[in-house]
Amino acid sequence: MGSMSLMHWLVVLAIVLVLFGAGKLPRVMGDFAKGIKAFKAGMKEEDEAAAATPPAQVAPPAGAAASTASAGIGDRPRDHA
Repeated sequence: MGSMSLMHWLVVLAIVLVLFGAGKLPRVMGDFAKGIKAFKAGMKEEDEAAAATPPAQVAPPAGAAASTASAGIGDRPRDHA
């Protein structure tokens, strides 16, 4: 049950032709292509919007800086005995 062979694809094509008919197939494929284009355009708009707005920086609470400075906590971790 490896990859799809030519025979598998012919069976799939025959089933699609039976379900949709030869007349509806171009219209269905056109609608499918429009859907893919709309999806790609939507993804591109989201990427552009994300690139245009920088990520928000969160400031630490006002009391946090004063409490660590008064407790004598520095930037380096200290070894405990």
